[in-house]
Amino acid sequence: MTLIKSISGIRGTIGGYPDDGLNPLAIVKFVAAYATFIRKNSKATSNKIVVGRDARISGPMVKHIVLGTLTGMGFDVVDIDMATTPTTEYAVAEEQACGGIILTASHNPKQWNALKLLNERGEFLNAEEGRQVLDLAASEAFVFADVDHLGQVTEDNTYTQKHIESILRLELVDTEAIRAADFRIAIDAVNSVGGLVLPGLLCALGVKEIFKLHCAAHGNFSHNPEPLPEHLTEISRLMTQAKADVGFVVDPDVDRLAIVCENGEMFGEEYTLVAVSDYVLSHTPGNTVSNLSSSRALRDITHLHGGRYDAAAVGEVNVVAKMKETNAVIGGEGNGGVIYPAAHYGRDALVGIALFLTFLAKKKMKASELRATYPPYFIAKQKVELTPDTPVDIILEKVKERFAAYDITDIDGIKIDLPDKWVHLRKSNTEPIIRIYSEAQTMEEATGLGNRLIELINSIR
Repeated sequence: MTLIKSISGIRGTIGGYPDDGLNPLAIVKFVAAYATFIRKNSKATSNKIVVGRDARISGPMVKHIVLGTLTGMGFDVVDIDMATTPTTEYAVAEEQACGGIILTASHNPKQWNALKLLNERGEFLNAEEGRQVLDLAASEAFVFADVDHLGQVTEDNTYTQKHIESILRLELVDTEAIRAADFRIAIDAVNSVGGLVLPGLLCALGVKEIFKLHCAAHGNFSHNPEPLPEHLTEISRLMTQAKADVGFVVDPDVDRLAIVCENGEMFGEEYTLVAVSDYVLSHTPGNTVSNLSSSRALRDITHLHGGRYDAAAVGEVNVVAKMKETNAVIGGEGNGGVIYPAAHYGRDALVGIALFLTFLAKKKMKASELRATYPPYFIAKQKVELTPDTPVDIILEKVKERFAAYDITDIDGIKIDLPDKWVHLRKSNTEPIIRIYSEAQTMEEATGLGNRLIELINSIR
């Protein structure tokens, strides 16, 4: 069993001993700590916390414990039940709540679940706020409400529709153009909450023909739920069989979007954000942000539109902070995470779908033709397994010394920028590994650069 306590949330496998998994005791402790933090720090005047979940098998069990703990801490809870992560973020703002909890382990397999913690704006807690929650949990510095001050639970199943309607109101979403394009769309929702949401969104956008894969929201994931090419062979085949124009794949909580071309080839998870940004920048010129591990293609497209590109540390909260600092009009992460401030400050696959379909309809191009218009970059993603005594900081410092002649960014691990390629090393927040992302103009070059760093790390430790 595994329990990972990090500033980005509490993630673990279901079951285990009290200190060795995401079990009921652990859930109570961390939710009580979060509630204590919110009580002290939230700027909202309400007493409400929104709770949403994906379709994981453990979801009902985790939700009941979370609801009971929050009401036991004296909070009123708006239970929106099965809803996407971006929908829950949207609901926090709409309810003028003082916080929110999303019950999802994102792309992790079905035995995992997690508590993702939001502030009163529906945005993830920052690093310092996350540390405060962890400290409160470690010290058990929380007090439960007495019988006269217990909270209440209100169920509200309207937020998926409200979220869809808010997307339809976005200025750059053109339902008439989408309807006129008469798209045939394939979707894969990996048997999670996307199966409930994507068909409704597409119908509202004017799509008449939808080919569904794994849209039963029962939480038995039909394949590895991370939307990577090696896990998407089924929808790739469906594209040509159904003569679909484009395919959309989401992860279990629907904050990541992978796109499949009409010929069954992947549009590329890095290029989800690139294409959506290209469309947004063509109508609202401005700045963009992605994280250090994302493709240079966004930088290239931004500069082409006369804007400024900035890189942030990995993590949605860091990207959002940099977007606010630079007044970016679009941003996100290269894993298919689109953050469009005109909608809200959170990764949102539903917003990404609406903007991408509008762009594709107006371009009057095939998805593969649109993809071919962007700079050809290839990212290799590798990793080095760590042991408890691995001196990670010493390793990274020695790597930094070895590449001192190049541009180095060290706000999050080490990123080395070479003239025609880059490599980024960072310790994972959720696994005992060093992640190595490298990008070049061919996959062979990118993989070779990553292998070079793996050899260097193994020679140091």
